[in-house]
Amino acid sequence: MSARLSRGAHSVAGQVFALQALIVVLLITAAALALVFQARYDSQRDARNRSLAAAEAFAHAPGLPEALLSPDPTAALQPLAEAARRASGLDFIAVMDLRGVRYTDSRPELIGKQASDVSRAVAGESFTQVFKGQPSDAVRAVVPVRNADGDVIGLVATGIEVENVTHAVEGQLPLLVGATATGLLLGTAGSALVSRRLLRQTRGLGAAEMTRMNEHHEAVLHAVREGVLIIGNDQRLILANDEARRLLDLPQDAEERAVGDLGLDPRTTELLASGRVVTDHVHLAGDRLLAVNVRPTMAYAGRPAGRVVTLRDSTELASVSGRAEVARSRLQLLYDAGVRIGTTLDVARTAEELSEVAVPRFADFVTVELLEPVLRGDEPSGTGVYTEMRRAAITGIRTDSPLQPVGDLIRFEVPTAPMAAALDAGHAVLAADLNAAMGWRAQDSQGTRVALEYGLHSLISVPLQARGVVLGMANFWRADTPEPFDGEDLSFAEELGARAAVSIDNARRFTREHAMAVTLQRSLLPRVLPDQSAVEVAYRYLPATAGVGGDWFDVIQLPGARVALVVGDVVGHGVHAAATMGRLRTAVHNFSTLDLPPDELLGHLDELINRIDQDEAGGWRADGAPNGDGNARANGDGHGSGSGSGAVGEDPEPGAAAGRTSAVTGATCLYAVYDPVSGRCRMASAGHPGPALIRPDGRVEFPELPAGIPLGVGGMPFEAVDFEVPEGSRLVLFTDGLVEDRDRDFDAGLRLLADTLSRPGRSPDQAASDVLDAMLFPVPSDDIALLIADTRRLEADRIAEWEVPGEPSAVSRVRNAGSAQLVEWGLEHLAFPVELILSELVTNAIRYGSAPVRVRLLRDRSLICEVSDGSSTSPHLRYAATTDEGGRGLFLVAQYAERWGTRYTDRGKVIWAQLPLTGGAEPQPPAPLDLDALEDMAW
Repeated sequence: MSARLSRGAHSVAGQVFALQALIVVLLITAAALALVFQARYDSQRDARNRSLAAAEAFAHAPGLPEALLSPDPTAALQPLAEAARRASGLDFIAVMDLRGVRYTDSRPELIGKQASDVSRAVAGESFTQVFKGQPSDAVRAVVPVRNADGDVIGLVATGIEVENVTHAVEGQLPLLVGATATGLLLGTAGSALVSRRLLRQTRGLGAAEMTRMNEHHEAVLHAVREGVLIIGNDQRLILANDEARRLLDLPQDAEERAVGDLGLDPRTTELLASGRVVTDHVHLAGDRLLAVNVRPTMAYAGRPAGRVVTLRDSTELASVSGRAEVARSRLQLLYDAGVRIGTTLDVARTAEELSEVAVPRFADFVTVELLEPVLRGDEPSGTGVYTEMRRAAITGIRTDSPLQPVGDLIRFEVPTAPMAAALDAGHAVLAADLNAAMGWRAQDSQGTRVALEYGLHSLISVPLQARGVVLGMANFWRADTPEPFDGEDLSFAEELGARAAVSIDNARRFTREHAMAVTLQRSLLPRVLPDQSAVEVAYRYLPATAGVGGDWFDVIQLPGARVALVVGDVVGHGVHAAATMGRLRTAVHNFSTLDLPPDELLGHLDELINRIDQDEAGGWRADGAPNGDGNARANGDGHGSGSGSGAVGEDPEPGAAAGRTSAVTGATCLYAVYDPVSGRCRMASAGHPGPALIRPDGRVEFPELPAGIPLGVGGMPFEAVDFEVPEGSRLVLFTDGLVEDRDRDFDAGLRLLADTLSRPGRSPDQAASDVLDAMLFPVPSDDIALLIADTRRLEADRIAEWEVPGEPSAVSRVRNAGSAQLVEWGLEHLAFPVELILSELVTNAIRYGSAPVRVRLLRDRSLICEVSDGSSTSPHLRYAATTDEGGRGLFLVAQYAERWGTRYTDRGKVIWAQLPLTGGAEPQPPAPLDLDALEDMAW
């Protein structure tokens, strides 16, 4: 038994147990000390908080200021202080005057004595401290007592003696000691369990014995006649035996070096670094043919698994290996083509990807020519003789190519030339020896002579066809590679061309839809903004590179010199999103003519969209109508495009979406109304980001705005906010595509936008350009709409207002005052229609409205007459019968005004009429009218 104990103590497991036990003791001791200090800190902090809370409560107790000013404060306050002290569990509550003399105290002998260090409370500051001194050390709080005027008239001090705080900490020591002992016991037991398992795994071996075992393992490993490599997960060589070093000719210091740094040929390096599992894989390494096996190792001690490679010399299988390697490389090239061709939906870029993927692994030079309609995104002609194409891409192993550059027009006029023959036959054509290709040489004798002198000697021409329609041609050339193309190469080139043609056709169809969507989008956006004086506006709209979305903006002139600023965003991309945007913009225009507040307008818009969605949902098939050409990722010949449409996950063909319900749900909108007279802005949002406000001093703010729910969701009302816009401020409305993308979150975008907008001294147009320069993504995934408006105020001398008493005689006074104001403005020629309009509107406000009645004249780009009252009764225009005594007033207003209408406010309504400053072609009355008599007419 003693021998076993001795063996265990000297083993690796015993040494580990001793070390772990020591670490556990140190950790638990440190934890216990930390808990003691923490308990002391927590107790003192609790004493401070309790003291301050009690002092604040007593200092604000009702009647305390009166008791302090009473003839005998001690008699009035001592019982109350003692009761409060016992209830709160404190050691003392003292009420003092401004000198610190105590009126009350838990020790009666201290009443009348002065406390020290209360100057901060006398100055009006509440504080806590650990007080050391007489009568005892304590954690105390001192709070000033204020009268109704806020003046300090006394002090309240509360506290707990330090001795009692220490006793609270000492009371927790038994628990801490018990927890420490338990932790020590558990830690030691855990170490024992770990050591026991380690003892079983190492079989009780010591360090010297394990070293000898490793030496024996190394001797056996290096004696076998099979190469062994162990490669870690980090691609570094961990171990190589002697046979592996001989077969691969490894350097002496190969271990711990990266596989790529061992000087092996590229194919061997790729095999060892790939990590894929292979069994008896025939691999050519130099002049040796190796049978290679690769297996992953099991993860050990939390480390990632590596792999073990075994190598056997099988040189006699060299010929078989060569053919297998060629076949494998061709399959790999086809796979790479599927991944690399079609990563974007750009026709020219897709052609470049086809040329890049085949050089240098298959050809030395590759040229791609496309028909002109394909480059534009149009549908190519399904039949016909193709005699010319535009070169879209060229890639080679060298830059000094003798071939025509990108952009040149390539003609195929000789029918026996390989290009023309391939187009005519509809399949690939091989010209193994270009010296003997007389048709090709006759096509351009000068150019072909230069090409032959350069070294071009073999060619495969492949027509690019999708859905049975020719899109272009790919030509594969060899110059530096001595072997000419053969029959197997011809089949491979045709397969490669078929895969690329699908991607080119996808890109072409997307280009067509993108152009259609951009055209539709721009036709639906405002082309000319209205003339108005409230704001100076600059705007930008940029469609996404991947597809046009539904972002939009608008500037709408409203009555009373006001203006509405609108931005919105429709979820989705393509023609449907652009069309939906147009419907929303039209609806906003229609609702704005009713002069509704922003929140009500969004509510009506939401209700309209719900109705549209419900009506249209029943008109579409549930399963969707199939597209006759297939979707954007495959065509009728069964070839896929490998990576599909690349970075853009949408169907580029409009017909593919024909069966889906064109719901509007998910659209967002921000509607803001700015009044240049009051300088206030009222806005509401339906799930749209709020605007940025740049104040005159350059500070950028983002006003808090209830986000609301997107349009079409329904069920919740919208909420509007109203805030004042300082004169000379700038409002910036935008869609989320400006600030947010895959690589930048919304908050980071807002910070960058704020930094850009804070630069002073720029016009709205300059600021819009700077914002796009700073914020624009290299490849925007969403549309961007930006609207920048510099706010203006209507000058005070262009505004005239009057309060109208509720009596008929006030009408003539208002009319005269309005006429006098027109003379001051130099608008005497508008006196008659203005007097008539004021007479009618004021008379009816007094007669049918309610107080207060106000009149306001605004001289802007037109003259605006406004009469407001506290009634919400809606006037309406009607034709009065011949026998009616009244009812013609509003008809006369409509005849003399350019525009008129009613808008409702929170406390009534405003009836307004707008007249052109030039006077216009106003109707002339047949005879002079008695304006005083018009006051008796009714609506």
